[in-house]
Amino acid sequence: MDYLQIKRSTNLKGKITISGAKNAALPIIAMTILAKNRVTIQNTPQVADIKTLIKLLQNLGAKAEFKNSTLQIDTADINSTKATYDIVRTMRASILVLGPLLARFGHCEVSLPGGCAIGARPIDLHLSALEKMGAKIEIKDGYVIADAKDGLNGANIVFDKITVTGTENIIMAAALANGVTKIFNAAKEPEVVQLCEILNQNGVKIEGIATSELTIHGTNKNLINLDEITVIPDRIEAGTYMCAVAITGGDVTIENINPDHLVAITSKLCDMGVECKLSQNSIRVISDGNLKPCNIITTEFPGFPTDMQAQFMALASIADGVSSIDERLFENRFMHASELSRMGADIKLNGHIATITGGSLNGADVMATDLRASSALIIAALRAEGITRIHRIYHLDRGYENLESKLTAIGANIKRLSE
Repeated sequence: MDYLQIKRSTNLKGKITISGAKNAALPIIAMTILAKNRVTIQNTPQVADIKTLIKLLQNLGAKAEFKNSTLQIDTADINSTKATYDIVRTMRASILVLGPLLARFGHCEVSLPGGCAIGARPIDLHLSALEKMGAKIEIKDGYVIADAKDGLNGANIVFDKITVTGTENIIMAAALANGVTKIFNAAKEPEVVQLCEILNQNGVKIEGIATSELTIHGTNKNLINLDEITVIPDRIEAGTYMCAVAITGGDVTIENINPDHLVAITSKLCDMGVECKLSQNSIRVISDGNLKPCNIITTEFPGFPTDMQAQFMALASIADGVSSIDERLFENRFMHASELSRMGADIKLNGHIATITGGSLNGADVMATDLRASSALIIAALRAEGITRIHRIYHLDRGYENLESKLTAIGANIKRLSE
């Protein structure tokens, strides 16, 4: 099994190019189930989660070719609508095939999902929305069995709480439904916006894009023709590298970004004393490694993303003062705190609030517990005295493309080794 060995690194300099967003590519790949043509998706990140979803579609009968960052998928010959446990258990986002499979075929069986253990992310909101659209849902033997033999019907869907994958699933289901679907309290994340824009540009009329109220005009089960797609840049990957520069000190330009997607992250880094110079599609991050404390409350976009709180906890652990992080989206997303504590971080947990008193960090053997915890430990290790070894980095490989080579290119001392 691989692990990362990291030594303290300072004065990082150079450029990093950001890959396509995993969380945008996943629903786009699922959306190809709605297409009648072979679909080309550019800027697709070569990460484990993407490969898992491609394998799932191939198991259903789709054809796929993935070379460099170009993915081609043809779902014309899908001959199965059962997403089996052995694939779905490794990644919660597999549930994204539920909406498009049901909309196209009128029946599907999708295993209940797995993935990172960062708290309950129930799919009941997905299922109740599909039931309002006329589906019959049964949970049996660990599978969601959904039927809509006469097709799904447009409906008014009110999400009790904002759900990104729930919004995406229902958008795709509504795309082929009979009539008009309205989604209230829809997620507004950039990944949701791109999904809507692609459908809207390819014959599925969607109103209210980038707002919390979406109106989707279904095609009455008519499959759509999808033009070539380019996945948006990964805002979480960009934010992670911005944090790496912030904690070590240096001057790094991060390219292929959308600044509008990084406003909350950039704002907090500025509060901590980091200089961020924005251009049209890049950001220059300048830091002397001396950070001020900060207070963070995670919330839905455009607020501070839950996928960045672990990385900022690493920053707070060396900041000059006391910081707080209020995690309001997932109840079990502080698992990295105990591992950071092994490195000397002073972190106190009280329910969903973490209080971090800045100090110094020392190298240690630590274990990645989920995807973003992995990157938090890397950031901390870059500042820690001595050698840090991060184990179970298969979590990291789910969402970061070429992380070691990108960090090495700007002067970080990081190696992937086998144990």
